[in-house]
Amino acid sequence: MNTHLAGSLKEAENSRIWIYKKILYVMLIVGVLSVMLSIYYFMWLSVPSTIMLKVGMDQELNFKVPASGELYKEAVEVSGTASTNKVREGGSLHIDLGRPVTLKANQIDQYKLQLKLFGIIPLKEVDVEVIQDIQLKPSGIPIGIYVKTQGVLVVGIGEFEGEGGQSVNPGKHVFQVGDYILEINDDEVESKKELIEKIKYSEGQELVFKVQRGDMLLDVKARPELNQNGEYKMGIWVRDNAQGVGTMTYIDENGCFGALGHGINDVDTSTLMTLKAGTLYHTEIIGITRGASGSPGELTGYIEYDDSNVMGDITDNTARGIFGVCIPEIADDDTYDYLPLGLKQEIKKGPAQIICSLGNGTRVYDVEITDINLENDNINRGIVLKITDPDLLTVTGGIVQGMSGSPIIQDDKLVGAVTHVLVQDPTKGYGIFIEEMLVH
Repeated sequence: MNTHLAGSLKEAENSRIWIYKKILYVMLIVGVLSVMLSIYYFMWLSVPSTIMLKVGMDQELNFKVPASGELYKEAVEVSGTASTNKVREGGSLHIDLGRPVTLKANQIDQYKLQLKLFGIIPLKEVDVEVIQDIQLKPSGIPIGIYVKTQGVLVVGIGEFEGEGGQSVNPGKHVFQVGDYILEINDDEVESKKELIEKIKYSEGQELVFKVQRGDMLLDVKARPELNQNGEYKMGIWVRDNAQGVGTMTYIDENGCFGALGHGINDVDTSTLMTLKAGTLYHTEIIGITRGASGSPGELTGYIEYDDSNVMGDITDNTARGIFGVCIPEIADDDTYDYLPLGLKQEIKKGPAQIICSLGNGTRVYDVEITDINLENDNINRGIVLKITDPDLLTVTGGIVQGMSGSPIIQDDKLVGAVTHVLVQDPTKGYGIFIEEMLVH
């Protein structure tokens, strides 16, 4: 019995050791795979999905990634300094990003670069775009913004007390927050007031609403109901405009502007507002709420919505900013000279400047670029920066609301625009690459 028991104990011990070894092997494999995937992901992030080149100019790429691949073109000649080869239609040029490489494109066009790690493992496909070598004039002036939506935006759906005292909600299961109501019974709806009137005088008849929901156009039906005051209601809360204060980023040679570095989103739904019309107005900064940890500050502007105060028209509201045309007075302002673009691969960590106004004209303030996210799902956070200018820190505590769009300058090039503040540390924030604002 003792021998049998001892054998059983030894067998159990061996079984446990085998299980432990198996667990360790699995953990080792998982650990190795995790490290390899982390390295792969780091390499993936180190090369942007889109690389822009200025036509006719040498452009150095120095991503320090052990990846190489073939650069394909359609009809434009692209030459590498390491080689005299020229790529023609149907051909390719081998690019090794493990070392600095200089490219020059002779015409505006688009290319593809198929990258592989160590020339073996597929990494990513990169779009290489050749753009016009333009110059932009940094602005930094405060702007008052008024935008009118395309249709009427649904910002909430809820119950109300019906004629008999019961809770009713005719809009439930019909509308969604973020819907744009464009028409009622084939009649265009241009304002919140117009929508309310059409519902009010519907006499309780079923209405057909044409709704923009994301990328879809839908026809939905709903029947208004009477409230306790004897008025027909739909149980939806709507908005048809938005106002705010921001900063103009640049003006181009044609008098067109870019501003904010991010889109105008509805405050309740966070939906990018679909623009029907928009106007820029002169604004006077009349107050500054200093930023603190957990509490972002704010520039308070006074805007008089009068034709004499118009600065320009807003034609586009996109995730990359708002864009439009300035009046000649603004377009011809010569406070700052035109500057060349600084593309993302040209930006480096270190000193830079931003231009903004705190109410007494624009000024240049010192900042430091602390990180550069060449590949980021959030296009508005490619640049990480820290305010270092003591004057700006004294007055605002760092980045505050209303400074969105402040141009970022480095090495006498316009490289981006301020977009967000880091709420827990207002001295830090984010910016968008200027090249992103050019593809709206």
